[in-house]
Amino acid sequence: MQNCIHSTQHQTVFGLKHKGPLAGLRVIDAGNMIAGPLAATQLADFGADVIKLEMPGEGDSMRHWTPMKEGKSLWWKVIARNKRLITLTLSKPRGQELFMELVQQADILIENYRPGTFERWGLGYDTLCKINPRLVMVRISGFGQTGPYSERGGYGTIAEAFSGIPSFTGASDRPPTLPGFPMADSVASTFAAMSAMFAIYKRDNDNGRGQEIDVSLYEPLFRLVESQVIGFDQLGIVKERLGNRLAEDSPRNTYQTRDGRWIGISASSQKTYERLALAIEMPELITDPRFVNNALRCEHAAALDEVLAGWFHERDLAQTMALFEQLGVVAGPVYDIRDIFKDPHYQARQNIVTVPDADFGEVRMQSVVPRFCDSPGEIRHSGNSLGADNREIYMDMLGLSDQQFASLIAEGVI
Repeated sequence: MQNCIHSTQHQTVFGLKHKGPLAGLRVIDAGNMIAGPLAATQLADFGADVIKLEMPGEGDSMRHWTPMKEGKSLWWKVIARNKRLITLTLSKPRGQELFMELVQQADILIENYRPGTFERWGLGYDTLCKINPRLVMVRISGFGQTGPYSERGGYGTIAEAFSGIPSFTGASDRPPTLPGFPMADSVASTFAAMSAMFAIYKRDNDNGRGQEIDVSLYEPLFRLVESQVIGFDQLGIVKERLGNRLAEDSPRNTYQTRDGRWIGISASSQKTYERLALAIEMPELITDPRFVNNALRCEHAAALDEVLAGWFHERDLAQTMALFEQLGVVAGPVYDIRDIFKDPHYQARQNIVTVPDADFGEVRMQSVVPRFCDSPGEIRHSGNSLGADNREIYMDMLGLSDQQFASLIAEGVI
């Protein structure tokens, strides 16, 4: 494979012109919080010109989320990176007029308000496509734009529960487990960005028309559970909580080492399992009638886990990983963020990059993913202050005068 490490070298330079495969694409980020804005961030990372709308005075809710430093959200620095930031009140008639002017020059509009909100403002897709037939409008909501639950509020936690995933996540004798990050929002944002580009491809290679896209928070998660639907349909299988085990794969678990660290093991193929058994000098695990194939190992997973847990408990993590790397055993340490910052592979792949920041000089954050060899994404700057680009957008782009600009501020429109 071609070495793509050069693809992140430009990410620490402030003020670069847009590069990447989406250069020339204009996106309006009219979302709030995570799902919509993160979808727009993914497009911005690859060169799209993203104009982010916020309410005057208060801004996006993410500006007030922890962790905070000197009264400023560090999360905001990441989710608002690479965007031009303006304020606009969509509930005011003059704000709606300005929004429509922006839409005329946009390729993609992303919003994640409760269904019906944009229609109430006179900004539904039926209206917007008349002033810009090429517009792709991506709408993210908890339960989608249709169906009996469409008007319900839809935070990620609710979508995660509704998807069914917590029902089989966690220990069997403990409550269902929710992820420790906004998984539903993050997954939905990726599907939203992907679907927007599908629609742009269709537009630019077919009839030249955009379309409306309906992305819910729960459906992308539901799509990822793969065999659950067909397994229940054909065999009546209801997946249960097994801790870190999988009903389809054994051994698959985390094991604590002598020094209190944890290591993850997955030996789904027979060859992988046999390599593990030989590495820990227990060849009898290969011929033991309980463990001779994956189906039997799954049936006797508790017994196998007990043997492996005992072996790991007598060895330190570094010692174990050195042995496994030498013998080709598939395993990995359970990292926290301190480990990640020190890890040489993360460093070699430039997964964490230094980014210019108006408040703190420089901050570090995750790099652009995935990496393109010939047209890489880049991080031009972190999230800026409220209304940082108002003058540039409203005066330079839309052509408002100084007097008109001042009036909008006085009226609370921007």
